[in-house]
Amino acid sequence: MVVLSKPILDNLAQIKTCKPTSNIFTGIPIVDLSDTNAKKHIVKACQDFGFFKVINHGVSMEFLTRLETEALKFFKSPQQEKEKSGPPNPFGYGNKNIGPNGDVGWVEYLLFSTNPEFLSKNARPVIPGISETLWLNHYPACPSSELLQALSGRSLIGFGEHTDPQLISVLRSNNTSGLQICLRDGTWVSVPPDHTTFFFNVGDSLQVMTNGRFRSVKHRVLADSLKPRVSMIYFGGPPLSEKITPLSSVMEEGEESLYKEFTWCEYKKSAYKTRLGDNRLGLFEKSTNQ
Repeated sequence: MVVLSKPILDNLAQIKTCKPTSNIFTGIPIVDLSDTNAKKHIVKACQDFGFFKVINHGVSMEFLTRLETEALKFFKSPQQEKEKSGPPNPFGYGNKNIGPNGDVGWVEYLLFSTNPEFLSKNARPVIPGISETLWLNHYPACPSSELLQALSGRSLIGFGEHTDPQLISVLRSNNTSGLQICLRDGTWVSVPPDHTTFFFNVGDSLQVMTNGRFRSVKHRVLADSLKPRVSMIYFGGPPLSEKITPLSSVMEEGEESLYKEFTWCEYKKSAYKTRLGDNRLGLFEKSTNQ
């Protein structure tokens, strides 16, 4: 028996939805880090998809399971406890509810950053000189998403389509589905979950630094009607004052930059003024007559 949910019915016009797709993408490039040709495979995956999956990464499942357990412990805690982590801040620590209204539940995130101005005494960046962020997402199970699809023929979006502005993003999630990527032809496909591996996304900054050779991939997350989804994403970006421009080592003789020069700080400020799904790099692309 399906029990009608009044909040979701009242908010059909406000919540974000998309056309459902049954396309399970089986062509995800898989990079084995124990392979001596791993670097070549990474380059090709970044050129073809801007997305790839890494196996034999050397990170213990015990550590990943512990991290997921601690994340769930935080998200299940009372709201007043969560708020002790501080207000949401794009440059530092924070906790916030994001996502659709009603009984759909909230998408929650917990944010940690190693930007120099927010480093605590004992914090150390993984890669010196890199602006790093660890983002933990929690998507509660949403039984109403099944009802929504039955009523409107559309799927409920947990986190809207976007590209990541950083250099690279490293994702690990539990075994709940929901992640989708957009292929070059505009087709949205579902990425089969695999809690033992890491997924890598090319970010906007790396697209600029390779002068478009690597392409940042547009992605989104759909709500699951039965199981919660927990994801952990590491974002690696340049220092705030770093100028983002194509690397001379990848440019061919006489090749012109496709982008205007800008700093990482300028790009972040610009990104926060746009909508999530906007082409944020468009503001920095050179026109054909420039």
